[in-house]
Amino acid sequence: MSIEVKNVSKYYGNQAALKDVSFSVGRGEVVGFLGPNGAGKSTMMKIITCYLPPNSGDVKVAGHDIYDKAIKVRRSVGYLPENNPLYPEMYIREYLHFAAGIYGLKNRKAKVEKIIETVGLTPESHKRIGELSKGYRQRVGLAQALIHDPEVLILDEPTSGLDPNQLEDIRKLIKRIGKKKTVLISTHIMQEVEAVCSRAIIIKLGEIV
Repeated sequence: MSIEVKNVSKYYGNQAALKDVSFSVGRGEVVGFLGPNGAGKSTMMKIITCYLPPNSGDVKVAGHDIYDKAIKVRRSVGYLPENNPLYPEMYIREYLHFAAGIYGLKNRKAKVEKIIETVGLTPESHKRIGELSKGYRQRVGLAQALIHDPEVLILDEPTSGLDPNQLEDIRKLIKRIGKKKTVLISTHIMQEVEAVCSRAIIIKLGEIV
């Protein structure tokens, strides 16, 4: 399994964000993590990516434990957070070179050009990030998540706020990526799961239902 979650709980003070959550995602699956806002989706994704520790439970990603092998987990995961944090003053290539440098990649120029083509950024690749539409900014976010060729891709609300044309383009891109990688997508929209995913895990108030 690419992602194994066993009996994970997370509390913020007395507030339970996740309650004894367990699920798994196999290699090559595109799985929707479906639930309303506040269900615990983003918290679960932050735990999987080693951004937050759980209060209890175990998580393995690409065979690596989040407690003992956190660096290996991070190297195995590409992560696009819900708010897609970018540097709007940077040019696309400049930003992706920066992201490739964080991972210590060799042949950065070639890798940047390849990922620009993969995510469909070529027509806008000469621009600053701040000049892009939201759809193209999402592509930049996907590019940074994919630049190091991770085994697992974690996408938190990747199509939120996109217009219909941008939505269709990003869905097609995710489906294409999902043929080669394990993808976990959080969303509160059933149509999103139906359009992109092979199955859904439904969560409500921190519990798998």
